[in-house]
Amino acid sequence: MTFVVTENCIKCKYTDCVEVCPVDCFYEGPNFLVINPDECIDCALCEPECPAEAIVSDDELPEVQHHFLALNAELSEVWPNITEKKEGLPDAEEWDGVPDKLQHLERD
Repeated sequence: MTFVVTENCIKCKYTDCVEVCPVDCFYEGPNFLVINPDECIDCALCEPECPAEAIVSDDELPEVQHHFLALNAELSEVWPNITEKKEGLPDAEEWDGVPDKLQHLERD
């Protein structure tokens, strides 16, 4: 089992989760974080740290967000690793909870 960063992280990208990860399995894009599923040890420490509630275990991933498991795996192979908390995006609070944000995902 692994944890997955889901749609609500897009344009929020809070980084509270990365500091508690014991295996440094988070990777950072311009406006989204991902978890490398091959590195995640299912410790669950990151899930409660996410202010946007965007991290879930793969067995609790809603059907409509199953594509985020593959997206996390894909992007974690090309984005740089992040291990320390950074300032959130300036308009993160405005984007928290906005539906259908996948169209706003920046890949580079």
